Amino acid sequence: MVTKHEIGTRERIVRTTSRLLQRQGYGATGLKEISREAEATLGSVYHFFPGGKRELAVEAIRHGDKEFAEALAAWFDRVDDPGAAVIACTRELAAGLRESGWLDGCPITTAALESAGHEPDIQRAAEEAYENWRALVRDKLLRSGLTEDVARELAHTVINTLEGAEMSAQVSQSEEPLEIAGRHLARLIDSYR
Repeated sequence: MVTKHEIGTRERIVRTTSRLLQRQGYGATGLKEISREAEATLGSVYHFFPGGKRELAVEAIRHGDKEFAEALAAWFDRVDDPGAAVIACTRELAAGLRESGWLDGCPITTAALESAGHEPDIQRAAEEAYENWRALVRDKLLRSGLTEDVARELAHTVINTLEGAEMSAQVSQSEEPLEIAGRHLARLIDSYR
């Protein structure tokens, strides 16, 4: 694991913001808190992000997008069968949630929902993240032999279901919503193969 001081200041600020947005949302996350948690001066935050909190939030969402995309790609690389890969994904998500005390759900959902309708840059960054994740799922399904139309629609269903199951798991503080989602998504995927 890389410590805070082994990465540059800008990266520390982005990672810290990503974690804070994930846990408490855009409105509850202030620049002073980000500065303190990232162990960076407020001047450094403004130096790297002259557009302030909005610019930093967009970059933090992109970071969360990349982080989850890398994890998703790794799960898909380890497991050939797409249904079994989705089950592996839901198990890992559930374990991560449990280990975080049910705090670390989707890296972008909280900020995306909170900013919908009044923060178009944040909303756009979140939609790009969802599209990236859907593309990873779609590509996995295409490699398994599904047609483009079916793979595209199933990818939407997989990401939508994972998002909802993850929120439900957080609220109930139970892995069960993700476990059930994984099993049913696997059955759905298998029904098309």
